[in-house]
Amino acid sequence: MYPLKNLLFVVVFGASVGVTGLIVHKHVVSVRAARLEQSGGVTPYFPAGSVWTTEVSQDHVDPQSASIIGWLANAGGFGTGRMLVDFNIRVLQANASTPFVPFKKGNPFYEPDSDDIKTFPLPVGGGSEGQTNSYECDNNTSDCHLLVVDRANAKLYEAYQATYEKNAVTAHFVAVWDLNRIYPPSGRGEQCTSADAAGFPIAPLLFNADEIASGRINHAIRFILPNWRMRAGFYVRPATHAGGPTGPMSAPPYGVHLRLKSNYDVLQLKPAAQIVARALQKYGMFLADGGNIALTAQSDQDTTMKWTDVDLGAHDLQDLKVTDFEVVDMGTPIRTTYECVRNK
Repeated sequence: MYPLKNLLFVVVFGASVGVTGLIVHKHVVSVRAARLEQSGGVTPYFPAGSVWTTEVSQDHVDPQSASIIGWLANAGGFGTGRMLVDFNIRVLQANASTPFVPFKKGNPFYEPDSDDIKTFPLPVGGGSEGQTNSYECDNNTSDCHLLVVDRANAKLYEAYQATYEKNAVTAHFVAVWDLNRIYPPSGRGEQCTSADAAGFPIAPLLFNADEIASGRINHAIRFILPNWRMRAGFYVRPATHAGGPTGPMSAPPYGVHLRLKSNYDVLQLKPAAQIVARALQKYGMFLADGGNIALTAQSDQDTTMKWTDVDLGAHDLQDLKVTDFEVVDMGTPIRTTYECVRNK
């Protein structure tokens, strides 16, 4: 048995360790926040006026909104029945010293949807989706997205089912987005896919820990649904493509734009989740692909702030239900033909 004075020492020492740990954590967070402020905060991907950064809080509700939301709610709502957040997709930053390695077409390779490139930027120490520090990715078990931003040359490289082997990047699809361009309604091309089935860029629709730390997200957000909960054979702008046979005509089409209702009280969420919810009210979220985890955030492996710094976890938006959303006016759905015609 401990003498009383020893027990007191253990209690006080344990408390001091806890306080010290808290102080150290706060110092680290403060240093990271200062770095974020010095760097100028979060830099947008595309010019002002891009569809991804256009406010839709006052846009008309689509006439089919109630029926689409009702059907989706009856079908189980979001994947897993809750709005969860996936933190696995990395967005790597290229710089002047980043090496470019040979690019090889995978088998199969999406043509003419893909861009024809010979090399791909590969930042040292980076990794593919879900990988810590590796570009090797098993395409049989993962989408293996590989996203690299080359801001100096205003390019965004997005590859699907990509891996690094034999000193080259091999992928089944690759898109190179021009960051100086405001794309037309037909995006990279009518009936053309991208690293996401709907034909969208991925990186500009991911929210990250730096944005949460800044207190705002100034763009729409990527979301996904299980394949059978999306309308088969149709997409709506700004999508340019739809996946294979999926759900009935009552289901939402690829590219559908959902907006969190303005009367939803975001204050019932924790502070970090409130920032995401406000973006969902102001900019909404676009249906980009098939899957079970509704929202996609950027991995914090490549950001100044970490998700633990801003206190946002995978379950912190699960109180948001499908019925808390409405469909923004989506225009006339377009039937998928898979006959890609690339824009010049």
